[in-house]
Amino acid sequence: MLRILFLGDIVGEPGRKAVIGNLASIREEKEIDFVIANGENAAGGRGITPKIAIDLMRAGVAVITSGDHIWDQKEIVDFLDLEPRVLRPMNYPAGTPGGGTMVLDTDKGTVAVINAQGRSFIQPPLENPYLAVENEVKRLHEEENAKIIFLDFHAETTSEKIAMGRMCDGLVSAVVGTHTHVQTADETIFPGGTAYLTDAGMCGPVDSILGREIEPIVERFRSSTPQRFPVAGGTVGLRGVIVEVDPGSGKSVKIERFSRDFGPDEP
Repeated sequence: MLRILFLGDIVGEPGRKAVIGNLASIREEKEIDFVIANGENAAGGRGITPKIAIDLMRAGVAVITSGDHIWDQKEIVDFLDLEPRVLRPMNYPAGTPGGGTMVLDTDKGTVAVINAQGRSFIQPPLENPYLAVENEVKRLHEEENAKIIFLDFHAETTSEKIAMGRMCDGLVSAVVGTHTHVQTADETIFPGGTAYLTDAGMCGPVDSILGREIEPIVERFRSSTPQRFPVAGGTVGLRGVIVEVDPGSGKSVKIERFSRDFGPDEP
């Protein structure tokens, strides 16, 4: 079996330091073969820089996915065409820098990673993700002979994510949602062999509101006035999911949520 660790949205310096400092030991402990992480909030909570992406890959992340904040750091734009392992959502129009799919060979088989973005209550509105994913999965099967396919669906609503998972059942190995930063407890394997989780959660400060300091966000809701939202500190939680896939069939045989906390002074 091939064991994939997927880490949810990495938030700011606390999140990325915890990932970089602990990924090697987690991989050994959990016997992980392949690591994917959503890095779209890794630079100060908004976007990702080339340096951060390189640091994450050096730490053992094979593919970095993203979402609506992918363009927040301007230096990433040119980097996307140079480093195909850093993905932006694949349902942008043709001609957009970068790509939304990556195919890599491993000792246990070829792994394809797709990154797509939903359209409900999330900006910018992109092309239909269901049609885009459907076409891309077909291409991966026919042209790449890919059996192991992992989809990070970066979307706001639960219904949109479940609909994507159900559409992809039997066509991909796993569909895992990101963006809302709160790990859900609905991990399952659909009848066709596709592992599913509505949201992987985040890698960031535990005592926070979605990784940001609590007080400014509370005040924003209380007063409706603009506030700065600094990344919080303290204990950092790494949240994600481990999916075990049969390389021969591409079907998942096991899914389990991953959750681990680290003190602020730990690596």
